[in-house]
Amino acid sequence: MATFRAEVFQNEFLPDGGTDAHAIVTVTAEGVGGAATTAGGVAEIIMVDTSGSMTGQTLAAAKHAAQVALDHIPDGTWFAIVSGSHVAQRVFPYPNAPVAIVQMEPRARAEGKRAVERLVAQGGTAMSTWLRLADQIFATQPAATQRHAILLTDGKNESEPRTELSAAVRDVTGRFQCDARGVGSHWQVDELREVATALLGGVELIADPAGIADDFRDLLTASMARGVADAQLRVWTPQGGQVLFVRQVAPTVEDLTARRTVVTPLIGAYPTGAWADESRDYHVAVRLPSKPVGSEQLAARVQLAVADEVVASGLVKAVWSDDSSLTARISPEVAHYTGQAELADVIQEGLAAKAAGDEATATVKLGRAVQLAKETGNAEATSRLRRVVEIDDEEHGTVRLKRSASKLDEMALDTASTKTSRVRR
Repeated sequence: MATFRAEVFQNEFLPDGGTDAHAIVTVTAEGVGGAATTAGGVAEIIMVDTSGSMTGQTLAAAKHAAQVALDHIPDGTWFAIVSGSHVAQRVFPYPNAPVAIVQMEPRARAEGKRAVERLVAQGGTAMSTWLRLADQIFATQPAATQRHAILLTDGKNESEPRTELSAAVRDVTGRFQCDARGVGSHWQVDELREVATALLGGVELIADPAGIADDFRDLLTASMARGVADAQLRVWTPQGGQVLFVRQVAPTVEDLTARRTVVTPLIGAYPTGAWADESRDYHVAVRLPSKPVGSEQLAARVQLAVADEVVASGLVKAVWSDDSSLTARISPEVAHYTGQAELADVIQEGLAAKAAGDEATATVKLGRAVQLAKETGNAEATSRLRRVVEIDDEEHGTVRLKRSASKLDEMALDTASTKTSRVRR
């Protein structure tokens, strides 16, 4: 049986005149089981780029990976395969089939593999059409409440305006989750990040096409481990209170603030997607009307709700004090994740400046990233940064841009920028 628990980490003491309460809320799920336990309620769509740039080794590797993925979709799961170029086409179930999605069983698995083998590379790239077709396919099976897609591409979204992709992302947000994967060095990280962030998935670089199969296998394994189809983080604030932001800060940084929906006038809900046995950290910041020294107040109640049932709850408190030894303390958890969120921002800003030819700004931003990576103990980020900059002084963030940095190293740093190191407790 699935169980959830919530733990709150904060310094509850505010100075005289203080208004802002910050807390890290850790939500842990155990005994969730897997997606296969909800027979008929799980659907998976694989979207493979078949534009002209995929010709050769990349398409061959993508075909193999899709076939490997089909072997990891359990019987009973609804599935479909989409070929994506400047248009999207359902290739399995076959275009002339009377249904848009079928349940996995041995014969369907074999036919799906045959359909994949027939994929050919031609045309341009318009990812909005891929997302809209996936949404239409999912909609034909309303019983499938847990919906996940994989999007694989090797190129830029060149056959349509960026606004078209953004519109499609907005339209399908909340309808399914999607992990995006880019192969090689000719795709744009910000395009796939837009897709994955809105659809509660991840974006990764696959530098070598030979790695697609292992990545697909891992994605399907993770997807099928999620036994809870959807959950909401709910934040109650008192009358007069204001939620400044809600961010997931581990295992990745995802700003959920703009995704708020109203439950009651005092309660907002933020999407978290499907859950497996795992732990996630959320940074919740609330602004309150200041109160006299000695006053205490409940600043927020943070809950996880599954199917409208609250399954875990934690309290964020505020106590006004004139004791500076209490109010000056910064919660180690809050400090750690504040640094991690800034780290993600400055990496992306630094790489964008470098791409625009603004080396001065790039040096400052990436130097700050080196400094933050050291302060927060993010060794992986430091390792990736070393491939893009020469580090003279980690503590002070003194760096020089590497003239020999490869495009793949910069993309690897960019795609991994939102991954965080967990706080040590």
